[in-house]
Amino acid sequence: MTWGIRPLLRGSTYTGALFAFLGAAASAPLLPLAVLPALLWESAPYGMRALLALVLWAALIAAVGQARTTRRALIAAARRLLDVPLPAGPVVADRRRTPLWLLLHVAVGWTTTLAANGLLLAALTLPGRWLRGEAELSLSGRTLLRSGDGWTSWAAALVCVLLAVLVCVAASGALRRLAPRLLGPSPAERLALAAARERQLAERNRLAQELHDSIGHTLTAATIQAAVAGEVLTGDPATARAALRSIEESTRAALEDLDYVLGVLREEEAGTAPTRTLADLPELLDRLRHTGTRVEADLSGDLAQVPGALSRAAYRILQEGVTNALRHGADGPVRVTVALSPGRLELTVTNPTGCGRSRQTAFPPSGHGLGGLAERVRLLHGDFHSGPDGDDGWVLRAGLPVRRPA
Repeated sequence: MTWGIRPLLRGSTYTGALFAFLGAAASAPLLPLAVLPALLWESAPYGMRALLALVLWAALIAAVGQARTTRRALIAAARRLLDVPLPAGPVVADRRRTPLWLLLHVAVGWTTTLAANGLLLAALTLPGRWLRGEAELSLSGRTLLRSGDGWTSWAAALVCVLLAVLVCVAASGALRRLAPRLLGPSPAERLALAAARERQLAERNRLAQELHDSIGHTLTAATIQAAVAGEVLTGDPATARAALRSIEESTRAALEDLDYVLGVLREEEAGTAPTRTLADLPELLDRLRHTGTRVEADLSGDLAQVPGALSRAAYRILQEGVTNALRHGADGPVRVTVALSPGRLELTVTNPTGCGRSRQTAFPPSGHGLGGLAERVRLLHGDFHSGPDGDDGWVLRAGLPVRRPA
């Protein structure tokens, strides 16, 4: 029993009826434009003129439904008043379903308006006529109800009110069922939404990897540089100042990366994306040296000839490699080798892991860096290796194919 009463008490029933009434009201200004040609066709029979006016009215309503703004407005109104899950806006404009929805909306709106208003008018009229001794309800000259009993008139009025409410329930239910089919995403729109979502997730994953590489390196280097500055602050102020300047420069670069990534994740218009390439490798190695680490670099080939996307990826790979050397390596030189040959870019980072002061306790492994590097190299159709190098060393090696522009 409650399932039959619940729709009568639900607020969405009456907001849905309001949505239907708005459809009727919005189509009313187009009615004079449709009636005018029928009035000018004086020689035609009345039925033909009425049919012409109806057809012209439907054509005008369908034409309004072709506009993108109309679809957006209908989706917004349906989401609020019908309480149906619809996208905020269309991905692909559907030039057939929207006019069909608008025609159905107008038809349901006028039917609901006429039926509900007629029933409510009857509910108001019946008790008044009984008071004057004229308890009678007629339609098109036919008597539907005649009674001299006042209670019958009041009961008939109550039935009319309930019927008006049921009309609102039926209109809301019909529009609520049709809205997802005609205003919701079509198969093409669903594919476009899924593709857009996939691109968004891929971009977010890429940004997460970029942020891991940049911020992880900066924090590692800054931590070691701060320790160096603290150790030599009294005995060698010049070295301490150099370490502090290096911390300032590296953290400023990391803040630029962070600002860009957060701007994208917040869907705001961020500034220019940081584009660090192999041309910035000397600066990276200088920051590494400022931590007190010995760095031996061997760069061969014209690195400026490496394509931009590959150069950026190579920089991030080397950045992660030297960061791992800082975190987990023992005392000893970090060797960075970059070799460019026709069709191939070789990247190698080696560091000692044997006896000596190790930073493993200060920087526990995160478990994300090497996996991210392997995935990055795989997407670039290269090969990747990371592991022990002899008894007391570690090597990270990546080979990337170079496709020069034709």
